[in-house]
Amino acid sequence: MRLKITLTALLLCAFISTNAQEISDTKFGKGLINFTAKDSSFSIKFAPRFQVRSMSSWDHDGNKYESPDHNFIVRRARLKFSGFAYTTKLKYKIELGLSNRDVSGANEFNRNTPRIILDAVLMWNFADNWELWAGQTKLPGNIERVVSSANLQLVDRSLLNSRFNIDRDLGIQLRHKSNLGGNFLMRQKLSISQGEGRNVTEGNIGGLQYTGRVEFLPLGEFKSKGDYVQADLKREVTPKLMVGTTYNYNQDAVRERSGLGDYMFRSDDSLYETDQTTIFVDAMFKYQGFSFMGEYATRSAENAVAIDLDGIPTGDVVLTGNALNLQAGYLFKSNYEIAGRFTTVDYDTITGSLPQEQYTLGGSKYVVGHKLKVQSDISYTTLDGNDDNITFRIGFDFHF
Repeated sequence: MRLKITLTALLLCAFISTNAQEISDTKFGKGLINFTAKDSSFSIKFAPRFQVRSMSSWDHDGNKYESPDHNFIVRRARLKFSGFAYTTKLKYKIELGLSNRDVSGANEFNRNTPRIILDAVLMWNFADNWELWAGQTKLPGNIERVVSSANLQLVDRSLLNSRFNIDRDLGIQLRHKSNLGGNFLMRQKLSISQGEGRNVTEGNIGGLQYTGRVEFLPLGEFKSKGDYVQADLKREVTPKLMVGTTYNYNQDAVRERSGLGDYMFRSDDSLYETDQTTIFVDAMFKYQGFSFMGEYATRSAENAVAIDLDGIPTGDVVLTGNALNLQAGYLFKSNYEIAGRFTTVDYDTITGSLPQEQYTLGGSKYVVGHKLKVQSDISYTTLDGNDDNITFRIGFDFHF
């Protein structure tokens, strides 16, 4: 199935290349192929990418670190299409996943099929500073999640993100930006979505999911949308700051982590439902090669413990609690960067999970920005204040 999709995509690009007006930009990192129709009725940019990495992990058994486990994986392999249709005010984005991690998650709610579609969204600029989005894409959640995995400063995202992010969903989004005077900008993002996450095809099991985000940029816009790119590759000449907050309410959620995690089944195969609320506060700062990102996340639930029909707990519990993530780096003029991250996660007692802390130190060499880079990092993790794990990772990214 994945092979057929890949071949179809390549054949499509070959067909367009024989009929397009011109290749507008063939520079590496700007897309493998860029086309615009002769009548300017549509455009398409095709940009495949992949990430390969090696990991070595040492677990602590309470007395000493055990022998390491080694793993080599293709972490991400994706086909990206974007452009406009009919008018430049109507844009689209399609992103397909090919790696095992990209497509895993088959279940009865997606007809037990691979979850190949990551993004399939239309973006309509229907009025000045107003956009309406429709389809499947990332919700306006914590900044670390909305930053593309192609543009990360360390090998992968933090524990905060893996435990509390709200990821992708299917629905609509309304986006607006306004000037508050001088360079001071404000952006507002509202979303109504299905609530179960991406690629759910068997209908809405619980209620809908409502997300609102507000962002303030008191020092003006970042270069090249750098507030959603980690590392100060543009070396901002003047300080730039973005501060944002997100409120997410998932009504009658049926999964353990809002639109993510396991479904909470009861003995009759029905699903346990409870309202879940997730809040994020985050910031991005950049200046002359220095970058800082900070995030706070918290999740609560109306009734966090799933109850069966007879009133007895099923064993499923909503992952509630809070987390803090602090990350900073400095990019040298040689395009080498050193970065560090500290993450702490405190779960509510009801979850039965112990608090975690993680310290990460990493280095990157940007050959062509984030499009061609080599990265490595090492993380030390504690569990309830005790030694838990050491992980070393090294890998590369290749993006047309």
